[in-house]
Amino acid sequence: MGRKDASTSRTPVDQYRKQIGKQDYKKTRPMLRSTRLKAEAKKTALGVKEVALVLAAILVFLLAFYAFFYLNVSNEADLDLDPDEN
Repeated sequence: MGRKDASTSRTPVDQYRKQIGKQDYKKTRPMLRSTRLKAEAKKTALGVKEVALVLAAILVFLLAFYAFFYLNVSNEADLDLDPDEN
């Protein structure tokens, strides 16, 4: 009688979990294994966002590097052309 009372007071979440467990039990081992391997591959794979962020960071660094040297060279060229020499 105690078991019957315990099963009726089950929460909907527990019932849902039990139902999912039964469905997973019906699947074959290779199917479960392939599902697990797909999930692991998805976790470890690099996403498009990460690759784009790395490329953007490299591009910003190169542009800053170029701008620094461009401004340095242009300032030195302006100093070489002294208008008072003529």
